[in-house]
Amino acid sequence: MASVASYLVLGRGFSCAKTPTRPPIACLRLSRAVSCKMRNRHLSSQQKRQQFKRAPTERLSLNMNAQSHDNIGCEPEEASSAGVSHSSQITIPSNDAESDSNSETDVAVSSFEETNMIENNDEQEHPSIHLEDLIATIRNAEKIEELEKILSEKEALQAEINNLEMKLAETDARIKVAAQEKINAELLENQLEKLKTEISSRNSIEEGKHGTLDDESPLVLELNDLRKENALLKDDIQMLKLKLADVSKTEERLPLLEKRHSLLEASLMELQSQLSNAQDDVSRLASLRYECKALLDKVENLQALFNDASRVMDQPSLGLQQYHELQKKVDKIEALVTEATVSKFPSENFHHYDETLREKIELLEKQLWESDQEMHSQIQLFQESVREFHDALERLKEEIKKRSQELSLENLPQEFWSRLLLIIDGWLLEKKISVNDAKLLREMTWKKDAQIRDAYLASRSKSEHEKLATFLKLTYSRTSPGMHIIHIAAEMAPVAKVGGLGDVISGLGKALQRKGHLVEIVLPKYDCMQYDLITDMKALDVVVESYFDGQLFRNKIWVGIIEGLPVYFIEPHHPAKFFWRGKYYGEYDDFKRFSFFSRAAVELLYQAGKKPDIIHCHDWQTAFVAPLYWDIYAAKGFNSARICFTCHNFEYQGTAPASELASCGLDVHQLNRPDRMRDHSADDKVNTVKGAIVFSNIVTTVSPTYSQEVRTVEGGRGLHETLKSHSKKFIGILNGIDTDAWNPSTDNYISVQYSADDLQGKAENKDAIRKCLKLSGSEGSQPLVGCITRLVPQKGVHLIRHAIYCALELGGQFVLLGSSPVPHIQREFEDIANHFQSHSHVRLLLKYDDALSHLIYAASDMFIIPSMFEPCGLTQMIAMRYGSVPIVRKTGGLNDSVFDVDDNTIPEQYQNGFTFVAPDEQGLSSAMERAFQHYIRSPESWQQLVQKDMRLDFSWDSSASQYEELYERSVARARAAARV
Repeated sequence: MASVASYLVLGRGFSCAKTPTRPPIACLRLSRAVSCKMRNRHLSSQQKRQQFKRAPTERLSLNMNAQSHDNIGCEPEEASSAGVSHSSQITIPSNDAESDSNSETDVAVSSFEETNMIENNDEQEHPSIHLEDLIATIRNAEKIEELEKILSEKEALQAEINNLEMKLAETDARIKVAAQEKINAELLENQLEKLKTEISSRNSIEEGKHGTLDDESPLVLELNDLRKENALLKDDIQMLKLKLADVSKTEERLPLLEKRHSLLEASLMELQSQLSNAQDDVSRLASLRYECKALLDKVENLQALFNDASRVMDQPSLGLQQYHELQKKVDKIEALVTEATVSKFPSENFHHYDETLREKIELLEKQLWESDQEMHSQIQLFQESVREFHDALERLKEEIKKRSQELSLENLPQEFWSRLLLIIDGWLLEKKISVNDAKLLREMTWKKDAQIRDAYLASRSKSEHEKLATFLKLTYSRTSPGMHIIHIAAEMAPVAKVGGLGDVISGLGKALQRKGHLVEIVLPKYDCMQYDLITDMKALDVVVESYFDGQLFRNKIWVGIIEGLPVYFIEPHHPAKFFWRGKYYGEYDDFKRFSFFSRAAVELLYQAGKKPDIIHCHDWQTAFVAPLYWDIYAAKGFNSARICFTCHNFEYQGTAPASELASCGLDVHQLNRPDRMRDHSADDKVNTVKGAIVFSNIVTTVSPTYSQEVRTVEGGRGLHETLKSHSKKFIGILNGIDTDAWNPSTDNYISVQYSADDLQGKAENKDAIRKCLKLSGSEGSQPLVGCITRLVPQKGVHLIRHAIYCALELGGQFVLLGSSPVPHIQREFEDIANHFQSHSHVRLLLKYDDALSHLIYAASDMFIIPSMFEPCGLTQMIAMRYGSVPIVRKTGGLNDSVFDVDDNTIPEQYQNGFTFVAPDEQGLSSAMERAFQHYIRSPESWQQLVQKDMRLDFSWDSSASQYEELYERSVARARAAARV
């Protein structure tokens, strides 16, 4: 700028030699000029250009020529005044891209253009301009521009400090990246120091060039303020450094804390294992007590038998004594005969005596023979008794041995066999046994072989090496009695449950296990799971690496047992901490979270050497498994399984930009096609549910009616054409419920247990919930309507709201349990709850409480389920299990499980509730009115309806049989194709 100004001054012909000294008053005028300039500092660059264009370039040359003659004899004060006036018209450029060297030149030229314009107008009043005032004005402009730069740099520095503070906050939440943040902070600090050094050097250079301004000038004051702020910023940086040092210390302590945590977990697992072993021992001791009691009874019987045999043996001994006595008598008689012969008795007397003796001897011999015969027979009887005793004893031993084996195999809990399976798989993953040995041992466990049971019980106290040797002795060729089925899912009740999916995984898994199949589950290891419901949980000494985003990530593998089922938990070592979010779903990166899990799950099965018959994946979260299996892993030789996919709700389809599919290793170009995974809504989006339908061998949904509804445009949500194309492998199977968990005769959550044969307990539960919720109990026969649901549009929230008022109008009571993730629906029901807060017949509990749900099922007479659509629904089945008659809309699984009592086209044995078709208030009101009239006018018929509902079988056995048939048919087709 200075060079341009000098050029313009020389062009006008100024003579420096004639320039008078500027008077002191110029400083004051300079201050006024600066203040004017500061007021105009916020003009935009566009405004400046418009202002500069007001004076034509032609006037510049004319003014310069005219002024060259007028400036020769100007007075100092006039020159100063002119300098102030002109400087007040200078405009400083704003902090944008136009404030570069070219804009500075434009400012200088434009300033001089305006100056010359003013000079032409005021030529008579100010005949000349002093050169020194003009140069001072230019210097002031430069200093002001420098001030602008300093202010902008200050704002930039302040922004950097704010970024540092934000990064520090993030560091507290993410300690593992604190080191990198520290490096960033140090780099920023160095940059800040450099900037401060450059600013100070510029200030010193400018002061050396242009002299020092007065201490009271605004520029100096503002520069001093900037220096103070910079000093404060430096203090803030020091504080940040201290905080970073604390973070480093915390990071150093973290490994120690993790190690201590792992030790505590190991101790806890060991204690749990000891507790489980103790429980097993207690159960075995109980069975042994019964066996000992039975043995004592048998021993007493045998003792009585032995006593009888002893008595029989005593009789021959008595006969033997009599024989000896007779023999003595014979000897005496013979001696007497000899004496008689010697003494020569008379012949007649001797002859008579001899005959008498002979008769007695014959009699004695006869008695002796009879005694011998009797003794021989008694000995034979005794020997037979002894043989019978030994035979009975042997039979008893065999019976005891056989019964003990049967009892031990039948009474061993399913957790025992699941624990064995996990031990074997752990050895395989840790490379301690071969794949073939693991397969044979799995099959023995699968068949519940007594040999592997005995081997495990005998080796529990042995070392790991001895235990392995014991198990390896058992390996020999065997045949499998059933199928190997692996479920890969995002939920499992009761440890990680959001909706019905969790109930399906545990219920179907246990039902298939009872049918003799090997069932295993693979889940993500969420941080919010209910770990106290998992037994024998431990981490395996193995790390599985899986592909994601172009690199391999490590996964820690955990195993545990949930309700008798063996479960694998995958814990990703990924920086995004996919499953350490405090919740299961609803994250911004859910697509990435579950595509990572699906790839890691299939990788686990592949590296473990498993050869399952069926891999069953559920909903969009694990729908990635089907294309991953056939596109990537089948080519590696992992192709033994058939893929079954179940969609529990077609409203959730897992759509995302097609590019995100590449993260888990799938080929976007090959899969983003209309006949594969491309979504119907856009060409650049993929649909994971569609991909699973295309790539799976079996596709199911959760009820027959829903399987027909989703083939329509409204129900299919864009997938109706795909389902029609693959209709041969698509079927609907009605879900079941866990009849052990939902059983009013054994339920510990309810006040009084009851059954279909004794309904008195149901009335007592009704009284109990009225007292608990402070409802009126003056009319004991007043019907109670229950509703347990998520308050979302799918569930018909407008009809639920109507049912509250309809129940009151019909003379009943209403209890609602549930909440809504939709804010405006939650607020609406909060207002209704507040309105009925002190009402004696209505209570709204806007939360979920598992224990309270059991009591509501047990206490309610009727149950409302007015869904807009319902894939399956479990609440109607649970309600009937507890004797609560359902009032439902005919849709989806509700249409397959509830049949109207007034519908004559349905056999009477299947009529179990009240239904309506139209999704409006009139339809619901009509169904509720019919239910209330039946309840009030026909109490005996109502009781029979309740008993009929309670006896209906909604267990998983029937559904599991249908899945079993689908599995077997698919596996058989695959094996037949392989033979061909």
